[in-house]
Amino acid sequence: MRYLHTMVRVKDLEQSLNFYCSVFGLKETRRIENENGRFTLIYLAAPEDIKAAHSVHSPELELTYNWDKEDYTGGRNFGHLAYEVDNIYETCKNLAAKGIVINRPPRDGHMAFIKSPDGISIELLQKGEKLSPEEPWVSMENTGTW
Repeated sequence: MRYLHTMVRVKDLEQSLNFYCSVFGLKETRRIENENGRFTLIYLAAPEDIKAAHSVHSPELELTYNWDKEDYTGGRNFGHLAYEVDNIYETCKNLAAKGIVINRPPRDGHMAFIKSPDGISIELLQKGEKLSPEEPWVSMENTGTW
């Protein structure tokens, strides 16, 4: 058994692609438009996963956009997406500079949480050993839910 993908439904495809690709750094690997089913599937992967996979299919995030408008609630109920990052402080700093709220700051040098435009919780984990605690992160409080 191996992990394939996580699917999340999105309300605004352009806003979600901007977040996941332009801001968060994932890359589109494939796209499926289904006229009869009235939906679009867009698969995204982390650049390092794409490189590491070579001929093996990398783990992906599937964005499902239903053409007929629907309101989705309870994104936190399904759990969260998790991504390993090279430097959690730099990642959070870059995301914050792009207007992303750091809901759970990386006070411990190991873990942080943000949310997508659709309210999906995303856990950021420091690659390898946790980093030494640093300001301004140590003093930051949680913002909202995560």
